Amino acid sequence: MATQNTSIITEFILEGLTEKPELQLPFFFLFLAIYGVTIVGNMGMILLISFNSKLQTPMYFFLGNLSSVDLFYSSVVTPKLLGNFLFDQNTISYTGCMTQLFFFCFFAISECYMLTAMAYDRYVAICSPLLYSVTMSQNVCNVLVIGVYIIASAGAMAYTIFMTRLSFCKDNVIHHYFCDILPLLKLSCTSTYINELLVLILGGFNVLATTVPIIISYACIVSNILRMSSAEGRSKTFGTCGSHLTAVGLFYGSIIFMYFKPASSSNMAQENVASVFYTTVIPMLNPLIYSLRNKDIKNVLRKIMKIRYGSPQVKSHNH
Repeated sequence: MATQNTSIITEFILEGLTEKPELQLPFFFLFLAIYGVTIVGNMGMILLISFNSKLQTPMYFFLGNLSSVDLFYSSVVTPKLLGNFLFDQNTISYTGCMTQLFFFCFFAISECYMLTAMAYDRYVAICSPLLYSVTMSQNVCNVLVIGVYIIASAGAMAYTIFMTRLSFCKDNVIHHYFCDILPLLKLSCTSTYINELLVLILGGFNVLATTVPIIISYACIVSNILRMSSAEGRSKTFGTCGSHLTAVGLFYGSIIFMYFKPASSSNMAQENVASVFYTTVIPMLNPLIYSLRNKDIKNVLRKIMKIRYGSPQVKSHNH
């Protein structure tokens, strides 16, 4: 047995969020509700943007892609999490685990770069409005989105390939609710030095390559807004960025808390809360943030509701 170097574990057991029996059923219904809202919210956003002519702009093109990423991102993790609350022993095959890891990394990286593309779109719209239609043409938008998915594929492939090179031959219980990088590294019976280095270098690069352009974009946006003479103009312009800033803050806050803190301060409960936040809660919140704070989407929804329920009284409130 000692000379065998290949992975001899054929399946893993996912520990889940909690081992307390009294919390299993309440948690199941809570996360089922979150997943339901995530599917309805993101599908609704995709359909709204796809079929409404007033929302055929670069900003909504990126928002539609973000909703697609969120929909699949949540679907990679949440169904398996729901299984944890129903079964005594929630197993996942080795192949299934590596597949889940790949798609988790793919959609997490896609989210980072899509938020960056959206920040660039807001920067051009506010700082170079006269050149907006040329700078953010459909071809440019398509190239940006394709670029996001290519970078995400390369990153996810790197993490997954290096994970498959490790041997798992002892403990097969993943102390987490899905196949994430760090919990898997803890189970390996071979050196994880290269993998840890990859997390640091590739993860660090992705965070810097996405946060620096976002910070620069918003520094220029704020500078531009402060130069405006009208207070109403300042408020209206910054209002178009509010939803995006909220989404960025929530996503990066939880990611940085999870992956970029000293190992000595590692706390399983805190890590679970952080990862639940960025894998299940944020994909649910994004469509809500954008629909509640966005005037165009609210107007389109009002029109749909009027057509659907035919309320003549509402017409008097139309501006």
